[in-house]
Amino acid sequence: MSKIIFDSGISLDGFFAGNNRGPKNPMGGVSGQIHSWMFNQKAFWEHLGMEGGKEDNQDGEYIRETIHRTGAYIMGKRMFEEGEAVWPNDLYKADVFVLTHEVREPWVQDGSTTFYFINDGIESALEKARASAKGKDIRIQGGANTIQQYLNAGVIDEFFIHIAPVFLGTGIRLFEGINHELYQLEIAEVIPAPLTTHMRYTLKRR
Repeated sequence: MSKIIFDSGISLDGFFAGNNRGPKNPMGGVSGQIHSWMFNQKAFWEHLGMEGGKEDNQDGEYIRETIHRTGAYIMGKRMFEEGEAVWPNDLYKADVFVLTHEVREPWVQDGSTTFYFINDGIESALEKARASAKGKDIRIQGGANTIQQYLNAGVIDEFFIHIAPVFLGTGIRLFEGINHELYQLEIAEVIPAPLTTHMRYTLKRR
């Protein structure tokens, strides 16, 4: 049965992205600071169909496992707009449901990625993603506001955060405005690594 998950990098002081995000400034320019562990892994670049990465260790196995378990993605319009011009073809290799007010025909890519543009809310996107995932997990890809909406809807089963050893001081917080009484959280796994600390949490509705 599908789980609803998210998997996000944050700074040590809790920021998901920097300020002034946009297509010309993805993630507010802080991606290299938050995701250096991921960019260092060959598994990440393999998924993009490119050469790159210096290492292939437990971090790489984590990347492969997360990709393998995901059957569909949900993201917000801002994240989609930041990536649309630069993402390689068939990056997600699954259906992606984009929350937006824009009415647009599906973007069918070569391979197995199709972007669907959902105009009638987070529940509709989740229903469509569940049908598409065929028993695999549904990953709420981002950005932070989209993750917050699904957290506050009470539907997240599990999440992973990768805490980079950096202070950003300002930006977009991942857990801003969360209903802190909605869930009981349990730490399921902690994996230390040189460039990040991986933490997996399971969630149960109170």
